[in-house]
Amino acid sequence: MRTFFAKYRLFGIVFFCLCGVIVYLFYEALQPQKLLTIYQPSMVNPELVDSTLQYKRKYHTVADFSLTNQNGETVTQKDYKDKIYIADFFFTTCPTICPIMTKNMVDIQERIMNDDDILLLSHTVTPQIDSVAQLKRYALEKGVDDLKWNLVTGDKKQIYELARKSYLAVKEDGDGGPYDMIHTENFILVDKQRRIRGFYDGTKKEDVEKLIGDLKILENSYLDGKE
Repeated sequence: MRTFFAKYRLFGIVFFCLCGVIVYLFYEALQPQKLLTIYQPSMVNPELVDSTLQYKRKYHTVADFSLTNQNGETVTQKDYKDKIYIADFFFTTCPTICPIMTKNMVDIQERIMNDDDILLLSHTVTPQIDSVAQLKRYALEKGVDDLKWNLVTGDKKQIYELARKSYLAVKEDGDGGPYDMIHTENFILVDKQRRIRGFYDGTKKEDVEKLIGDLKILENSYLDGKE
């Protein structure tokens, strides 16, 4: 009897391991695929949303835009057509959260460098200071890759409206003028249909890691035809 068990011991181990793998694969296949939330203005902190949109519950998308990047080139929504992208708001002379946000965005840039489906887009909230030349200096200093990441400036009213009405990402500054903005630390994940799919604290490594994970979920949902 002992000889019998010794003879088939290896077979038994392999068999049970194989059964375990099969059960795991079946379990994974039966799990509902995780999909990301489609954010609407009514789901976001009202301080970050224009009053005309605070109760909007569906069909929210990023509006058309026309801005100028660090190379003096016009950047519009067409440059981001059929792309997933990460947007944020910053200014080059910011001494507090912006350097941390930029450092983390550089890290994201490196991790998506070979992924043609993902781009980055950073809007200055002080276009009167952040000229094309200033953005170019900043881009060179921080290691911005022009093929993956646009730093954009332009008409202050347009940037304000994009921030408040499209990306739901900045607070009003009532003491500084009609289009003054207090930007947040948010990175905003935008899908190929220009819908917001996530908000992340761009100063926190754990949020950046969550963003990277959500990028994979979003990309997979397109591959699987779920989006």
